[in-house]
Amino acid sequence: MSDSSTTSPAPSTASATPTRTRRVGLLTAPTSVAPPPPDPLGRVSRGPLVVAGLLAVALSWYVWSVHGAKFGALLVIGLFLGVALFHSRFGFTSAWRQLMAVGNGEGLRAHTLLLGTASTLIALVVATGAGLFGSTPAPSAGAIGLPLFVGAAVFAIGMQLGGACASGTLFAVGSGQSTIVFTLGGFIAGSVFYTWAFPAFDGWPEVPGVLLSDHLGWFGSWAVTMLALAAVVVASRVVQARRNPPPQGSVPSARGVARVVRGSWPKWVGAVVLGVLAGAVMLVSGGIWGVTTAFALWGAKLLQMFGLHPETWEFWQSDRYAELLANPVLTEKTSLTNIGIILGAAVAAAAAGAWKLHTSIPWRTAAAAVLGGALMGVGARLAGGCNIGAYLGGISTGSLHGWLWAVFALAGTWVGIKLRPVFGLGVPKPSDSVC
Repeated sequence: MSDSSTTSPAPSTASATPTRTRRVGLLTAPTSVAPPPPDPLGRVSRGPLVVAGLLAVALSWYVWSVHGAKFGALLVIGLFLGVALFHSRFGFTSAWRQLMAVGNGEGLRAHTLLLGTASTLIALVVATGAGLFGSTPAPSAGAIGLPLFVGAAVFAIGMQLGGACASGTLFAVGSGQSTIVFTLGGFIAGSVFYTWAFPAFDGWPEVPGVLLSDHLGWFGSWAVTMLALAAVVVASRVVQARRNPPPQGSVPSARGVARVVRGSWPKWVGAVVLGVLAGAVMLVSGGIWGVTTAFALWGAKLLQMFGLHPETWEFWQSDRYAELLANPVLTEKTSLTNIGIILGAAVAAAAAGAWKLHTSIPWRTAAAAVLGGALMGVGARLAGGCNIGAYLGGISTGSLHGWLWAVFALAGTWVGIKLRPVFGLGVPKPSDSVC
């Protein structure tokens, strides 16, 4: 299931005495009943497909010709990220909700495959010093302390209310899910609020981060990460076997070769492709794949368009961020991959016949989306990253802060699940036929 599930109907309940079904595979484990058959695949949405495809081609050509091959390549990587995220419905928000609510760890195990693939490729890139377009791969350790812990928990609460994570927000907006536009708006607003209120957040206690490769070398760092990920897989399978949860829902899918462009992809395929693309971002840019820096930048640029002056705020006066604000948006790494994700997801959703706008959105759902987005904006900036920049980026580069982000995000997920019913949002139950 995708992250953006706030407008989906509540799952139907299974019979009182469900039949235990064993499913074979690394990512799967026993569930209370067999997964339901998928709905029929929709017809290709020709209009959205043509518009999104033309925009993707035109913008890629423009960026490549005006700003150079490096920036053009990042946009193209973003396009493929959007296609992979949509076709695999790769969820972070839903995966943690299903794990915490009913014990279904299939989504979490897909995360481990993504993390393992990205860790392997990034270790090879950094250890060999490989880099394209003059970039030098340079991972860094995220600081550990109160901002990380509070930020991760606040971000996770926001995910559960907003219905999507950072990457999920982008691909859901691209696929036409109107509710998540509210989440994106809140995300940008929360990011702007943090940059405005930065003096109040600056100086919270923290210590320098730990990069495993500094102590174990790149092979040692990779080996420890693989062992830890294997332990997560084993633990999640044990939990799932004990709790016997409902299965994840099935997504409409094409068959044969058409599945490549029409979907849906198996979770493991999405995990591997996304891991490869995360490694490609490191190879091209020298840094990890990130998402949320762009939201603060977009908000600041928007304020400038209306004659305001965020460049006078303390946050934007540091050397790094002052340069970002002064340069064009289409030369900023996270903006390029974010725009690519939106367009790539639009192409994928249209090809799958799944692109559609929702015109009726309950007010409580919209309120939850805005609030959740705002919490994610603040939380991501506090923690120095989101489910992509901190969780994926941290763990895949051997930074301890990535693992700690995950722990506190799980705690925040529990709180967010408790808050979802307040806004009329569903929570999986053991008696459901799908979670």
